[in-house]
Amino acid sequence: MQGPPNPQKYHITAWFRRGQTAPGRLIDRYFRTTKAKAALLLACLLLWSIAFLSILHQSVAGQEIPGYGRPVKLSCEARLWSNGTNCGLDGDACRPFDQGAFAFRCPASCAEAMVLEPYFIGPQEINYKSLVIGGAPEGGNPADHGVYRGDSAICPAAVHAGIVSNARGGCGVLQRTGEHSGFPAVDKNGVPSTDFPSNFPLSFTFDTENASAERCTDLRWPLFTFTLVVTTVLSLFITSPAAFYSSIYFIIYFQVALSSDPPYSPDYYEVVSIALGRLLPCAFVGFAMYYFCVRYTLTDLEAHWDKTVLWLGPCWVGALNTDTFDKIPISRLTPHDIEQQPGAVPALLIIIGVLVTIVLTQALAFRNEGRMPRMLALYGLLVGGVLALIAVPNMNLRIHHYILSLLFLPGTTMQTRPCLLYQGLLVGLFINGIARWGFDSILQTPGHLLDGGQLGGIQPHITPPVIPSAHNISFSFPDLAPEADGISILVNDVERFHQLKAEDGHIADFNWTRRRDGDPEFFRFGYIQLNALGGVWYQDFTKPVTWDIQGGWNRSTPVVV
Repeated sequence: MQGPPNPQKYHITAWFRRGQTAPGRLIDRYFRTTKAKAALLLACLLLWSIAFLSILHQSVAGQEIPGYGRPVKLSCEARLWSNGTNCGLDGDACRPFDQGAFAFRCPASCAEAMVLEPYFIGPQEINYKSLVIGGAPEGGNPADHGVYRGDSAICPAAVHAGIVSNARGGCGVLQRTGEHSGFPAVDKNGVPSTDFPSNFPLSFTFDTENASAERCTDLRWPLFTFTLVVTTVLSLFITSPAAFYSSIYFIIYFQVALSSDPPYSPDYYEVVSIALGRLLPCAFVGFAMYYFCVRYTLTDLEAHWDKTVLWLGPCWVGALNTDTFDKIPISRLTPHDIEQQPGAVPALLIIIGVLVTIVLTQALAFRNEGRMPRMLALYGLLVGGVLALIAVPNMNLRIHHYILSLLFLPGTTMQTRPCLLYQGLLVGLFINGIARWGFDSILQTPGHLLDGGQLGGIQPHITPPVIPSAHNISFSFPDLAPEADGISILVNDVERFHQLKAEDGHIADFNWTRRRDGDPEFFRFGYIQLNALGGVWYQDFTKPVTWDIQGGWNRSTPVVV
């Protein structure tokens, strides 16, 4: 445990030392003083800033669709219709249904966007699948882009329709088409869709004449390439560890926060505001990471090619987390998500195996340096803190990737090539976490983590309805739970009944007439509770029950797709 009697600090011996130090010697020859080197670095950063912001501004402000003006900036998850309860009774909060075409702009890589909690589409339940409903060409015409149900995610639907490119993003025009019946599914352009055999009050299609992948190309990859070249040059020529770290840290932060993985807002100036608001606390933690961890790895390092490949390269891999580690089938590191996401358990086992191997090799290296007892004491405190957080009642521990970086960084405070790789990766993950999500809480409520999923609360027990004909159905509610303040009913995923208890506890009957002959309809029931400060809270809704076209009441289990 104590290590050898004469511990030795690790130090990287540069291969081809003369070649690795040549860029630094060139700077020393022409810029002899510290002030001259600082002025040169500031000039380089200023030139990068001007070029970066100019290209970014042009990509945001220089795009217009004739007749529709500047496109609305959307995220890959943006929808016209959020869900049945948020849109209110009859969906009135999500109007208009059949007017108001508008131009929109989608980022790249929206084909991979998916729902992270079970989502009901009529009789079907989807999870970890694109939220695209319908879209099959009508009448067998391949030139027709089809009609999509109103709660489809717009950008994945646009990729599905071929309006925008998944690789480069693009612009299009969305046209609301009002109530529509029948949304057949088809898999196109790498995006699967789900069918819905009934009617929905809001639908949309795309205007093919005004689609523009070229005019609204997502420039994040050209900007990334430009920034990557700049950071590579800086890494090779800067010999000061503090100057290298601080310049790379801020460049990568703004690349992620403004271009590669920015927080979503339809107003890009709001994105800039968010990035600047998170900069100061991010810079403070970045200084702490340098002072307590990074400087031990970078000080007196002459292997600048090693630093560029093994530290800067993995730093970019971590900073582009959305395009790298997000491909691993673990959306969130919580027991709930790991249990339900396909492929999450094998992926987690592989990750644990890799981490155990890294921990053992790092522990051996710390023992050789004689620092094993101190590291065990530090990680004992960290593990104790995590266990204490797990014990907090009514809260769930959520280890965000920026927290993982802070937990693992102390284990990289040696000058070895593996430490360069691990440390760069962890710094990049931290930058991505803060630039994209901010300092999200390590403790979160179960409801916040579910993000629209089932809360595990009580559900109504509905007595069999009265069905006088295939066109009419009636429900009564004699046995509501005492703790419920009312009941809500979704028909075809639209709230059609919202009733609170009267003073005597009575709730009026719900009488419903089939909207369209030949359409099956799907009913779900959920309790309503009143909040102490006003407003209502919806409990879990039941599984869908089908009222078929012959008038039968079918309680079959929903299909999971």
